[in-house]
Amino acid sequence: TMALIDNFITVLRRALSRTFYPVLQQAIGIGSAFEGWTAREEEVLYQVLVPLTPPLGHLFHLERDTDQQKPGRNFRVRVELECRCPREYQGMNMLCFQHHPDVIRRTTQQPNLLDTLCTDSYLDVKKTVHWFCTLVGASWRRLPQSRSWHLVLLPSKRSCNLRLTNGQESFQVKVLFGVRRHASDIFISSRYRGAHTPSTMWPESYAVAETKFFRHMAREAPQDSSHLKCLQLLARVLARKDFSIHSIKTIVMRLLHTVPVSQWQRRHFLLQLSDALEQLRISLEEKHLEHFIVGNQRLPEEIRLPPDVLRAKPPNLFHGLAQDPAAYSQAMQAYLDL
Repeated sequence: TMALIDNFITVLRRALSRTFYPVLQQAIGIGSAFEGWTAREEEVLYQVLVPLTPPLGHLFHLERDTDQQKPGRNFRVRVELECRCPREYQGMNMLCFQHHPDVIRRTTQQPNLLDTLCTDSYLDVKKTVHWFCTLVGASWRRLPQSRSWHLVLLPSKRSCNLRLTNGQESFQVKVLFGVRRHASDIFISSRYRGAHTPSTMWPESYAVAETKFFRHMAREAPQDSSHLKCLQLLARVLARKDFSIHSIKTIVMRLLHTVPVSQWQRRHFLLQLSDALEQLRISLEEKHLEHFIVGNQRLPEEIRLPPDVLRAKPPNLFHGLAQDPAAYSQAMQAYLDL
């Protein structure tokens, strides 16, 4: 799967090399399929994050959204044209994107990013997704995989969703886009966050950090560790109850962080399962489950967080249950039905 996406990125970067569209960086595998477990019993879903960097002559400025009514931490990406004039000759360089954009446009025959994928100077998620999906459809025949796989682009507004089939098997790929924060493992991303999410809003994503945590634990845990089997079983059962899979994943990550790795051997599987369910019960009763990444100052050194994420108060993933008695009753009933 990563080979397929890497081939796409290589082909697209070549096609975009003389344009002023965002620069596509190497894709990063995220989510359950790259962590070693899956909640889906049918078609496997691979999620990848494609980091974007500004093209020549452009700058990205990340602005935190201060609207407390919206869940989570959200950002907007303000795009500016970069001044490329020598300091003592401001405005004199005819090839300066900021002072002479019309000259640049006429010389290169290419529009700048503000003209294409932005709304009111902010990078637009929906425009970016549509642009990328169009490129994928146009470039598919150039990839070696096209000789043995059939590609279908699935409808989506905040990600590029692909289904690949070859007559015997099929899988889906969900391509998300992001901008890295402070050379860290935290991105602002195009991921979906409710029906009314503005197209210029990019929610903060911790998926890369979470995937790195699972890879770290895979190196630390015993060879016969069953933590992934435990997570997969719980996720599949709870998914049928319309339970948040991320909540049970958070509980398992917290247990992995606190329980000695020796206790995750296969012979302790039922104990692990029992511990996870007990933690879920306590969290539900208290209507409180802290985010695993935000504010966690005891993560492995290889996981890099921006200073503000490191210092932030961990959000309560069960905040909605505290606000909505009906949702709380439904969640408790789903737990009791287990």
